[in-house]
Amino acid sequence: MTIPGFIDLQVNGCVGVDYSSLELTEEDFIKSCHALWKKGTIGFLPTIVTSSEEVYRRNLPLIRNAIEQNEFAKRMVLGFHLEGPFISPEDGARGAHPLKDVKTHDLELFKKLIEWSGNSIKLFTIAAELQGAGELCKYAIERGITISLGHQLAQYETIQKLVSCGATGLTHLGNANPHWVDRHRNSIISGLASDELTAMFIPDGHHIPDEFIKLILLTRSSDKLIVVSDASPFAAMPPGEYSSLGLDIKLDESGKLYNPVEGYLVGSSSTMLECMNYLASLELVRAEELFDMCFYNPLNFIGIDPELYAGYSDLQFVNNTFTISGKT
Repeated sequence: MTIPGFIDLQVNGCVGVDYSSLELTEEDFIKSCHALWKKGTIGFLPTIVTSSEEVYRRNLPLIRNAIEQNEFAKRMVLGFHLEGPFISPEDGARGAHPLKDVKTHDLELFKKLIEWSGNSIKLFTIAAELQGAGELCKYAIERGITISLGHQLAQYETIQKLVSCGATGLTHLGNANPHWVDRHRNSIISGLASDELTAMFIPDGHHIPDEFIKLILLTRSSDKLIVVSDASPFAAMPPGEYSSLGLDIKLDESGKLYNPVEGYLVGSSSTMLECMNYLASLELVRAEELFDMCFYNPLNFIGIDPELYAGYSDLQFVNNTFTISGKT
């Protein structure tokens, strides 16, 4: 059995390339595209996390120019995913995002982000509970931008208000949450209960336990499930100690990538290939459902016709394992 390849809606970088760094170059961005392609990812959204205005103003046009100047990148890059800056400032919910750059829902700043991206934002992650979230959500939807909810402390009623404003997704469900929450009323349970929202999740063996993956699968039909890698700049890198976003970071032999001081994960060291093979190894879903989660659903979620990849057949699924053929 074959599918064209993986579609990844959340890639923060890889092989040492950080899309949110002021040191990013066009050459490095193209290098990261080739690294992802070799791992079976044929389409993705470069993701910029909560950053200063300087980073957005510089990196969005830089990446856009790299795409326009390189036919290979143009085939791969489907637009941008901006994860922040309109997220919760609270510890845990904020995750590894820098507190100094977190903003309230500022419509004028959002308009600037759209302009700097060349109208190429496809996916935008916001926290549902912040003031102005509904207005921003409606504005984004009118411009063809998909809104996903994440890095938040919102409970069910607040999430439902954003659903009524047009939000359609949950960003890496089960992650970016405080360690200690109310046992019943918290953003994780509220997200699970909001089954009209498509759930993105990271099955890399570290971000969420196997039983939580099973719970996500039980709360939704397969057409409302999307696997993302949340690949960090340290994806496809050797174990060691690194630095990012002003934080010390450790990459274990197991592939766990985290801040050793606070214990929070700092993105993933996996690509979609590792995530999908881990999910397949759990034997919780059929092959066709796996294909939906890693190819058809992410494309449909951001409004791109899967026929764009007609004729691609480089990703094989044999003996419950994804393998890549024909990659150079």
